[in-house]
Amino acid sequence: MILNRIPKFLQNSLINKAHLPVLRTQKHLYSALSTGNRVKIVEVGPRDGLQNEKIKVPLESKIELINRLSDCGLPVIESASFVSPKWVPQMADSDLVMERIIKKPSVRYTALVPNQKGLHAAEKSGVREIAIFGAASETFSKKNINCSIDQSIENFSKVVERAKIIGMDIRGYVSCVVGCPYEGDVDSDIVAYVASRMYQMGCYEISLGDTIGVGTPGKTLEMIEKVSKRVPIEKLAVHFHDTYGQAIANIYASAGIRVVDSSIAGLGGCPYAKGASGNVATEDVVYLLEGIGCNTGIDMEKLVKTGEWISSVLGKDYGSKAGKAILSKLNNQ
Repeated sequence: MILNRIPKFLQNSLINKAHLPVLRTQKHLYSALSTGNRVKIVEVGPRDGLQNEKIKVPLESKIELINRLSDCGLPVIESASFVSPKWVPQMADSDLVMERIIKKPSVRYTALVPNQKGLHAAEKSGVREIAIFGAASETFSKKNINCSIDQSIENFSKVVERAKIIGMDIRGYVSCVVGCPYEGDVDSDIVAYVASRMYQMGCYEISLGDTIGVGTPGKTLEMIEKVSKRVPIEKLAVHFHDTYGQAIANIYASAGIRVVDSSIAGLGGCPYAKGASGNVATEDVVYLLEGIGCNTGIDMEKLVKTGEWISSVLGKDYGSKAGKAILSKLNNQ
């Protein structure tokens, strides 16, 4: 079991009264890995990674990015967002993206949907799986989607009801699961409440998002312990931003959760969370998981070449540490 691979000094440091709740959670989470070592990566780069880019990303580049990611062996690619182009202009061509990408039978191509109008547009574009998004912070919810937490749940329940009728699968996102840019620390009981409501309405999986990247392993485990009492742990995913460099540590700490969201080259951020850096890089996540004995099914060489390519398209430095190191090795062979 991976728990046994935690350094002795770290195991010893946990054995005190202040950390006992975390230790219990850690044992509970890591025990989930005893049944297998497959971990699913949900690639969010084409949507969450690109949506806040200041320069207009060409349609052809979006399509090529998704096709390249498909060839890497990623099982799920969040490819588009059917939101108002007034608020997220980068996603205005989502219908064309979904219509023109080369769809592989082994890959699920998903899209973010905020309301009934977005659902209708997604359906017209051939989308078979959608994601809805709420928050565990009242202020963030009002600033992000212009309604309270309970109002958002009520609104999304109608979207989910319609999506199920037309045969779509639905995934749920909960933002600000550890901290909020407006309210500070977030109560884990609220996270558990929002996650459980999404699960009850029919979301097959709930992704827990550290939107501003303030989580640490201890805080993350405490939050997951609360949520897993109301939502089966096998129905949970984690989604970390790397603002304070803690994303990889948090993923390692929550390894009992078998689904991890990540973004190629660490692209992305949140316009409502000032100072928040991008999502954790897919390359770094795959390097971690494969290194501790998990199987992702992803071709690392193709992945890092894709990360380097999209970074050059966007005029950015390549944001994956593992990717840079692997590319350096490849270039020296």
